[in-house]
Amino acid sequence: MDVSLRPIEGPWTEGYVLDRTLLASAYLGEDPAGRPRITTTRTEVGEALFQLKHRGDLSKAEPLARALRLRVLPRLGPIGFIVPMPPSRARPWQPVALVARALGQQLRVPVFERLLLKAPQASAARACATREETLGWLVATFSLHDEIRNPGRWNALLIDDHIDTGVTLEAASRVLCRYPKVAQLYVAVLTS
Repeated sequence: MDVSLRPIEGPWTEGYVLDRTLLASAYLGEDPAGRPRITTTRTEVGEALFQLKHRGDLSKAEPLARALRLRVLPRLGPIGFIVPMPPSRARPWQPVALVARALGQQLRVPVFERLLLKAPQASAARACATREETLGWLVATFSLHDEIRNPGRWNALLIDDHIDTGVTLEAASRVLCRYPKVAQLYVAVLTS
């Protein structure tokens, strides 16, 4: 899978995003019902994620995980466990969890899907005036649940599907870094 890897900064040891979502989009006018018609050209990663999230093509999880393993993981320290970003929307399947499970199988490391949970959020974050207010509000929506029974500390990999402003990823990372079993936190994001 072709990627355009770039580093992302935040309260983590190291982080990367595989690629942008879109290469181009163009307005084509309106359909007979008056709705806008838009054509989009996605990156390979963007198209795979679109097919997984919006078309239910679960077979896209494995190649996305492979792209993370081949392109991001060699740049990071050893990974002890993987945490998928908690979903923001209920779906019959959770795309990030599917990618995390596939990557966990490839690396032979555990995936903890209930270690980091997120409370259902209303649109209160939109009412926040500043990024810091939004960050504080989002941090409060996350909670930790000690799923790891073994004593010790390990490097954790937090996986997300998309980053825009980065405030949600930062909030989740701040909460995960409080977990005493996390030595170093790495992040890997599929698209931006």
